[in-house]
Amino acid sequence: MYGTLLVSGGALALSAIGIVESRWHQRNLSKIPIRIHVNGTRGKSSVTRLIAAGLRAGGIRTCAKTTGTVPRMIFPDGSEAAVFRPSRANIMEQRRVVHAAARLGTEALVIECMALQPQLQSLCELKLVQSTHGVITNARADHLDVMGPDVVGVTKALCGTVPVSGTIYTAEQRKKPLQVIAHAARDRDSELVSILDDDVAEVSWDELAGFSHIEHPDNVALALRLCADLGVDRQIALSGMWAADADPGVMRLFRVAEPEQEMVFVNAFAANDPESTGHSWNTLVQRYEAVERRIALFNCREDRVDRSLQLAEACLRWHPADHYVLSGTGTEVFARRVIQNGLSRDRLTCAESQPASQLVHLLRGQSGRSSMVMGMGNIAGPGMDLLDYFRNAEHTQRRSTDAPRSIGAA
Repeated sequence: MYGTLLVSGGALALSAIGIVESRWHQRNLSKIPIRIHVNGTRGKSSVTRLIAAGLRAGGIRTCAKTTGTVPRMIFPDGSEAAVFRPSRANIMEQRRVVHAAARLGTEALVIECMALQPQLQSLCELKLVQSTHGVITNARADHLDVMGPDVVGVTKALCGTVPVSGTIYTAEQRKKPLQVIAHAARDRDSELVSILDDDVAEVSWDELAGFSHIEHPDNVALALRLCADLGVDRQIALSGMWAADADPGVMRLFRVAEPEQEMVFVNAFAANDPESTGHSWNTLVQRYEAVERRIALFNCREDRVDRSLQLAEACLRWHPADHYVLSGTGTEVFARRVIQNGLSRDRLTCAESQPASQLVHLLRGQSGRSSMVMGMGNIAGPGMDLLDYFRNAEHTQRRSTDAPRSIGAA
């Protein structure tokens, strides 16, 4: 009997604590008039940072939280700190973020969705964030084991973060995913704002050149539209975005110039699904159309055969490269498939298990007087070593350029 009473009393106490915590969270939410929930397959962290930077530049006191390569809390002055996690990632940490933002007197909170499971994505929106503005950057065939079985299933899962009686923004333009988003917007009585090709085209190459890293025009157009709807002038928002720190996992480029050769190496290892990778490749081919050679480097892994086959199938549908280089392990799977699909053998080099130093030598031999090399597929193994090489080479070159010249130097 006493045991039953103790169990019942404990359950009542826990229930009371839950009610108090829920009311406390609702009070914190009510202190933040603008709440922006960012979701999507690719670009969530970048778009979160872009929106927050644009709003800060426009004089709106803004906090942001990303869950990308490294989870970060970004404060109203633009400084940031790592989000402490006592154990594994848990969506309830969003409550702590809301509490911190409310204590700082935040006018706007831009928060990246951290859930994968469809029901948890919806829970994050309806219970934890309750956004006034939602963002779905895009919908790609990724995490199909959780959100699939196809891109329509992924889109339905992402739509769990569509706000109730708010506004949802998306740069996704394909018919089927867009229909799913439109249906979700109607279901939750929200306005749908689509970023179209014309909006993306308004983001010029000169404006993209203002970033210290490679930023996709779709992401910039999406962030600029949301900032504009919240009253921030386009040029002011852009200046804030240019000045902001990039996410640690963002796509970066490294320039290494020799007397007879200039090479741009692009780290795109993070975008490893075929659609996102192809979008990045096509964008960069257009951006660097003036270089003499464009080289596609695929870093393979023998335990990621499916990924190799997907990229091998897709890459010949992109803007063509002047040469294709395969590194890492299990390259024969990739090579066999692209040759079967029509790639000439003389445009393909397999560098199975070759160290980064040998890969650099090979890339230089294929680069002519100028080249753009994009690394894709996997970061493991020679991918990380290549990044270290180009990072160090660029750093050394900058130091030698900036060093004061001695008296009498030519």
